[in-house]
Amino acid sequence: MAVITMIQAQKRAGRFNVYVDGHYAFPVSESVLIDFRLFKGMEVDQQLEARLSAADDVAKAYNRALDYLSQQLRTEKEVRTKLAGLEIAPEVIDETLERLVALNLVDDAHYAASYVRTMMRTSDKGPRVIRQHLRQKGVLEQPIDDALKLYSPEERQTVGTAVAQKLAKRYRHQAFHTQEQKIRQGLMTRGFAGDEITAMLATLDLTPDIDEQAALLAKQGEKLWHKYRTLAANERKYKTKQALYRKGFGLDDIDHWLVGMATVNDD
Repeated sequence: MAVITMIQAQKRAGRFNVYVDGHYAFPVSESVLIDFRLFKGMEVDQQLEARLSAADDVAKAYNRALDYLSQQLRTEKEVRTKLAGLEIAPEVIDETLERLVALNLVDDAHYAASYVRTMMRTSDKGPRVIRQHLRQKGVLEQPIDDALKLYSPEERQTVGTAVAQKLAKRYRHQAFHTQEQKIRQGLMTRGFAGDEITAMLATLDLTPDIDEQAALLAKQGEKLWHKYRTLAANERKYKTKQALYRKGFGLDDIDHWLVGMATVNDD
């Protein structure tokens, strides 16, 4: 039976070289050294050496995972992806994750709750976008549902209303119908629900400035009227009306402006 004749510390902290029968045999981490109670004079067979090698692989993967986790909270999927990228064997990754989860160093429910709190404080995103991001990070639906309970209706209203106000300012010089449409679309893109968006829009008390809207219609209408100048009269009128309607102007306002344009051109 082979016998350990020396255990020598490496220059790298926490790593040791094991010599068997006077010859270098294999390296181990400090945790493996302690767990297996290795000592000089201990007998080692091939089966034990294989177990030591497997345990050392897990120890190295565990330390790699700890380095990755030291930067910020991570989900189980993120840790798996990181370790797989280091070409660590799947079975070693599984055992490493079991240890990390058992020690609460990887906890998707805790991660989801922390993520929701951070997004509430620092972003303009609603629940749907937050859910999508957590899904992409591998968090299951139940932990996501539990975490999103932290995002109260009052908090969502506050965040969404602030977004709506910014969007209203951004689109204030567009056709009134387009203003409302783009604000609604912006809130939907950020992950707020339809009924919440309606309530947020109601707080804005949007009302069109008649003079500003008339001036805006005239400005855009004149550009379009010039653009279609080579068309026949009826076709020119139809194309201009269609384009202005797509830009969010009302049909009655467009017709009124077109009557004025026809009068000017007749003169």
